[in-house]
Amino acid sequence: MMEKTEMIYGTRAVIEAILAGKDIDKVMIQSGLSNDLVKELIAVARNSSVPVLFVPAEKLKRLSTKNHQGVICLLSSVSFASVDNLIYKAYQEGREPFFLILDRITDVRNFGAIVRTAECAGIDGIIIPEKGNAPITGDAMKTSAGALNHLALCREKDMKSTMQLLHDNGIRIVACTEKTEKSIYSLNLTGPIALIMGSEENGISESFLREADDLARIPLKGKIGSLNVSVAAGIAIYEVVRQHEKERIQ
Repeated sequence: MMEKTEMIYGTRAVIEAILAGKDIDKVMIQSGLSNDLVKELIAVARNSSVPVLFVPAEKLKRLSTKNHQGVICLLSSVSFASVDNLIYKAYQEGREPFFLILDRITDVRNFGAIVRTAECAGIDGIIIPEKGNAPITGDAMKTSAGALNHLALCREKDMKSTMQLLHDNGIRIVACTEKTEKSIYSLNLTGPIALIMGSEENGISESFLREADDLARIPLKGKIGSLNVSVAAGIAIYEVVRQHEKERIQ
């Protein structure tokens, strides 16, 4: 999935790249640079959940000797896959599709840790909304221990349609949430499946919960009452793996 990092230079060119939906890692703006076009760039970037960094002029000069006008955009080194294609590939290979859906996981390190676990578990792909999730940055790549190189990532504009696509292809959707008394260990998680994990702050959004076939919680015995989302994802993912392995060897 990794490609050579590419750059776009100049304020207007970067604005157009964001509006065109390019996969962008981050935008770097020279510290102290402020004009109407730069303000427009910042607004467009934030509206599209693109990270904006203000850096010294020397850093931009080290990155490029071209006339960058104080603005450089790094394109994402991750390419995105099609959910439809991944479903087809899994069934063609005689496997039951296994997906992970992430809703508003904004912490880059949590995202990277989840990707690492998902890749180790053999998940077919991670599905994220187009907006509202962690940017795919170098920190995400580092925390994933390179797993982003090997795991398909799907960025979807219309999550309702995407989840309907999963349903239409016989894939059961299970949301991991505290809004149920049903333990994840009491559910049959065999067969084609997609797990939904939500943010630590807000959990899974109601629109996602409505698309789920089942809700499941991870039982907690202590007093804190919550798990880090990357830890919770690991528990849920490997419960699915455990049940599939048990079914396979019976």
